[in-house]
Amino acid sequence: MAGRAGLAEATVPTWRPRRTGCSDGCWCRFFCLRRATTNSSSSGTCFTFPASRFSSAKALGWASWPGHFWLPQILKILGAKSAEGLSLQSVMLELVALTGTVVYSITNNFPFSSWGEALFLTLQTVTICFLVMHYRGETVKGVAFLACYAMLLLALLSPLTPLALVTLLQASNVPAVVAGKLLQAATNYRNRHTGQLSAITVFMLFGGALARIFTSVQETGDPLMAGIFVVSSLCNGLIAAQVLFYWNAKPPHKQKKEQ
Repeated sequence: MAGRAGLAEATVPTWRPRRTGCSDGCWCRFFCLRRATTNSSSSGTCFTFPASRFSSAKALGWASWPGHFWLPQILKILGAKSAEGLSLQSVMLELVALTGTVVYSITNNFPFSSWGEALFLTLQTVTICFLVMHYRGETVKGVAFLACYAMLLLALLSPLTPLALVTLLQASNVPAVVAGKLLQAATNYRNRHTGQLSAITVFMLFGGALARIFTSVQETGDPLMAGIFVVSSLCNGLIAAQVLFYWNAKPPHKQKKEQ
């Protein structure tokens, strides 16, 4: 674990708060570049930035957490006792992307405020996967899925997992997010309605992803993290547009009941 942490520290920029002797007495943060070639020292080369920039990013990061909760979606599925309209493949791919973010962030010691919601989203997405299987009459398959996922997550967080594999998993988030959202969009288009897809969750995810573009840049300095949230925002925007377009559309069986 020590060697892995050392490699992550050497290759990934880190934010470190320190009190400085600024003339105006302000708080500053140093962006330390381990392998800088100019003004280098044993502790790295440092650049100062206004503290307000980072405090606002952290505040926005915490504030965006409500925008990353699937809870309304879970409650809607439980209330209807149906997962109609939800693409299991799409939810699975969403889980792959979230798992990559959680493992990558833990490995690189990113601030919890910059990725913590992904942990809770992961737990909720796993729950949705199980519920979709359960209401399709595949409860045993759902239980097996939960067990396999738990073992896989433990393996990824193990010190035996190469850092290169973790980075590759994070890089795969972009195609996973795009494919997952396009599958859900295709399901909505084919059904001509959004089924049990929660409008509240969709709009919260869209707004949360937009906020995360800013916070990921400011708090992690990692372009891969920021790029993923840009793609996520575009894809969530597509689903949000479909929710609005099919707002008054209803599944065929509900139309028959009303008639």
